[in-house]
Amino acid sequence: MTPEREAKIKKVLNRRQGGVVVVMENVHDPHNISAVMRTCDAIGVQYVFVLNNSIPRHKKFAKSSSASALGWLTVRQFSDTAACMAEVRKHCDKVYATHLGVQSHSLYDLNLTENIALVFGNEREGVTEECLAHCDGNFIIPQMGMVQSLNISVACAITLYETFRQRNNAGLYDGTPRLKETEWNRLATKWGLLDDNGNEPATDVTEE
Repeated sequence: MTPEREAKIKKVLNRRQGGVVVVMENVHDPHNISAVMRTCDAIGVQYVFVLNNSIPRHKKFAKSSSASALGWLTVRQFSDTAACMAEVRKHCDKVYATHLGVQSHSLYDLNLTENIALVFGNEREGVTEECLAHCDGNFIIPQMGMVQSLNISVACAITLYETFRQRNNAGLYDGTPRLKETEWNRLATKWGLLDDNGNEPATDVTEE
């Protein structure tokens, strides 16, 4: 591994936001999942949970959008909502879902500097009631058009870059590691298997 490559890996690891988890529930199109993964990597989200409680688990994710991102993320697939949310709570203090309801808040009113999970539902029906029961609140992305909906990958990108903006302004990307030491070491070991040709690590996908 070249010194430049080693420095880049350390820089990326030290900016990973261990207190941000993205959850996608019953997203049908693997291309949407892949696009979300790429955005997660771009802003330093390490943990992506894929919850399929009403559709089969995805055997693989579309590579067109995430070929270079999947190897750098920790992806966990769940088929049970309670098990997924129990794992989410190990990382996060607050869980917010994209959902249009009476109690929904604007994305821009949320404090995204906390340890948070952001839940996105599927392309047709959104987040299920079962999953909403585990959330602390709901949020919407303000829209001024006639059609009040966005593609999930677009909605996630907007949400994550607002998360980045708030956390960056709060100094959470200053290079101080935000991952737990054991997790930092695990990823450092895994990523350290890169060779001089720049090969990427094997995917870190767990099914539960």
